[in-house]
Amino acid sequence: MGEANAHYYATRDPLGEEGDFTTAPEISQMFGEMVGAALADCWDRAGRPENAIYAELGPGRGTLATDALRVMAQAGLNPEAHFVETSPVLRELQRQRHPSAGWHSSLVDIPGDGPLLLVANEFFDALPIRQWVGDEERRVALEGDRFIFTNDGLIREESSLREAVARDISAGIASRGGAALIVDYGHLRSAIGDTLQAVQGHRYADVLANPGEQDLTSHVDFETLARATEGTGVATDGPVEQGQWLEALGIGQRTAALTKASPNRAAEFVAAKVRLCDSSAMGSLFKVMAIRHGDWPAPVGLER
Repeated sequence: MGEANAHYYATRDPLGEEGDFTTAPEISQMFGEMVGAALADCWDRAGRPENAIYAELGPGRGTLATDALRVMAQAGLNPEAHFVETSPVLRELQRQRHPSAGWHSSLVDIPGDGPLLLVANEFFDALPIRQWVGDEERRVALEGDRFIFTNDGLIREESSLREAVARDISAGIASRGGAALIVDYGHLRSAIGDTLQAVQGHRYADVLANPGEQDLTSHVDFETLARATEGTGVATDGPVEQGQWLEALGIGQRTAALTKASPNRAAEFVAAKVRLCDSSAMGSLFKVMAIRHGDWPAPVGLER
């Protein structure tokens, strides 16, 4: 999974109608605006510390950052932007939108000591997992000219890399201050089951077919992510369903404002809100969790 996704992302722009899938920031500007508003509000209530850094893991085309940073600027916050991205294709697309940003191969490479305002949207789902059937690891083998799984049964999934990234985020926030928002599809509590999936051309595909030519993901275990941060000196909030979180932030009011400003696009804005918030679309499947410094407030919509 790791090798296949490394090749996949390094060789293409997978987003949009011409790609394989569409993420929330590409659906509507409102998603990035809500993210920017949530982080700017945390920064404001934390006392407006200087030298804050906007950091994003796997920022796609840079669309989310564009919308989030615009809202931050309206709140008086103009942080440096730093992107953790390994794909040369996506780095170039990000550079076209954010020419003054910094690019890094890992979170620990981000310079400075100012607080982190970090976003990871649909980042963790693409990090590789391992699967187990009982005490036996499920592997991939070659049978003739096709790949097969070595065993089947009741599957348990784990991802040491996801846990390591969660600890890296926690370590950065513990030492620098700040808050991180993790948005992804997955489950609130650890559960048994096979969630590995492939998407190509906006359709589900055989996960063992065409390695490196389709997007491989699995559901994020938010309970395990939160557990990975324990003992690192940070607090976690959530997770909650994405729809619930966006509604708490005021996406309904923002939809109304955009509709009033551009009545001819009213149907577009309403459809985008439904797609982002409704339980039949992304609203329930996607979850939001925060990791924050103990001296920073919980983001709106994630308060306990």
